[in-house]
Amino acid sequence: MEHSNPVIYFNPKCSKCRMTLKLIQDQGKHPETVEYLREPPTRTELQRILELLGMTAEQLLRKKEPAYRESGLNESSDEEEILDAMMKFPILIERPIVIHNDRAAIGRPPEMVLEIL
Repeated sequence: MEHSNPVIYFNPKCSKCRMTLKLIQDQGKHPETVEYLREPPTRTELQRILELLGMTAEQLLRKKEPAYRESGLNESSDEEEILDAMMKFPILIERPIVIHNDRAAIGRPPEMVLEIL
């Protein structure tokens, strides 16, 4: 599976997502795009993404989104509560996330994904 195509968790309205997608394509890769707002990752997928990133759910959380307040999360929310909120409000998941050959990176800035391609 070493030569599989990368997967990008993508929001077409996000400029960083579009820039990251173009950067991947410019490397000659043909990524699978997952519009995670329409098709949110399952809890298992989300936990796998966190494992690959080496992050906690809180580190992947977009706290400035209006959905953060709507979700009822706060500074003392635990991992399970954050995962529940991310399932219900996928806009809370930081983006873009690129997965390739069992490695993952967040494209902020987009060049961060080059090391896993």
